[in-house]
Amino acid sequence: MAETILQHWIFSRFALPFLLVFLIVFALLEKTKVLGSDKKQINALVAFAIGLIFVAFVFPVTVVNNLVLFLTVAMVTVFVGLLLWGFITGGEAKVDDKVVKVIFGIIIVIFVAGAVLWATGFYTSIWDWLFKQNWSKTFWTNFLFIVAIAAALAVVLKGGAGGGAKA
Repeated sequence: MAETILQHWIFSRFALPFLLVFLIVFALLEKTKVLGSDKKQINALVAFAIGLIFVAFVFPVTVVNNLVLFLTVAMVTVFVGLLLWGFITGGEAKVDDKVVKVIFGIIIVIFVAGAVLWATGFYTSIWDWLFKQNWSKTFWTNFLFIVAIAAALAVVLKGGAGGGAKA
């Protein structure tokens, strides 16, 4: 397979990560006015220095490249989902219910946390610590039993499982 100019190591490991960090830092400095208002040159120099320091180290560039890959796949997935939603419903995807927004927020936080763990490589050590220890089999068995008992108690106490007569 032929390599394009954008797949060359100069672009993938230096130019594109540098541009991404430079533009994000410059935009943040311009928006927050940390170094003062109307200081575009100083903001650009600071962003330039931070961008160069960033690309000087391999691990941060790898983490950002992995997170950008996750972001692009997630954006395409959401786009396809919304496109299919529009085809099915024939309208906009409006979310007015606060509970639905909270649920989607929790799902997004879980997926972003998972993406950061994956991009940094810490997921394997966390997985091993949670599931491949001497104590983990006993812990997770007991944990699932406690969750099942708590769920059953919640259903019974709420009145969903009982057929009791009401006065």
